[in-house]
Amino acid sequence: MKDLRITTIQTQLHWESPADNRAMFDKKLSPLTGQTDLVILPEMFTTGFSMQAAELAEKMDGTTVNWLSRHAQNLNAVITGSLIIEEKGQYYNRLIWMRPDGSYETYDKRHLFTMAREQDTYTAGTERLITTWQGWKICPLICYDLRFPVWARNTVDYDVLIYTANWPVKRSYAWRTLLHARAIENQAYTIGVNHVGKDGNGFDYSGDTMIIEPAGADILYHKADVEAVHTESLSYAHLQDVREKLPFLADRD
Repeated sequence: MKDLRITTIQTQLHWESPADNRAMFDKKLSPLTGQTDLVILPEMFTTGFSMQAAELAEKMDGTTVNWLSRHAQNLNAVITGSLIIEEKGQYYNRLIWMRPDGSYETYDKRHLFTMAREQDTYTAGTERLITTWQGWKICPLICYDLRFPVWARNTVDYDVLIYTANWPVKRSYAWRTLLHARAIENQAYTIGVNHVGKDGNGFDYSGDTMIIEPAGADILYHKADVEAVHTESLSYAHLQDVREKLPFLADRD
């Protein structure tokens, strides 16, 4: 199986301004045409981590989902990240997995961040998404899900685990530590994409975007507090080699 080219975008976000964020990402995405297979954006990439769902929510046939479709087609790559979606009167922190042909899958954040009362605004998801792209099996999750290893447990031999996030700087040590733990215990490439800067509530985000290989070593670690767009190739041969030499998954609960 061929290597998978992953692009992470660590960036500041315009607080509660979808149009400004789409315009910002337009500039970052346009040079990537033909250079990547998968682009990962931060959590709530159109707004920042906002609880103003009634004012900011979009529909699944709305502006941003169509914007994702256009970019996926132009890049000939999957593009993914979460945004605020309204459906049947409920609000969701929903990840969109948009393919180049315009088809998509979704994942609604399972673990809502109770310290920010996220559960008072949003409805929790109930099902994981395990999707396939170019032969790779991929599990995309959202931010606070990182703290719950049972939800991420690799029971289906997925190859890549993704966390798109708004993770604050004061808990950056936990972010880095837990990403390594998830990679090691699940023997999967693990990617965490976080945003940088200060949000409208005054909280600081350091980024610390990471790509970790299945044995736990860093492939990529973005410096804190800087914007960065980076593309890295993941080796399927290396993944298989790690699992064959250290067949820990065979002994999982």
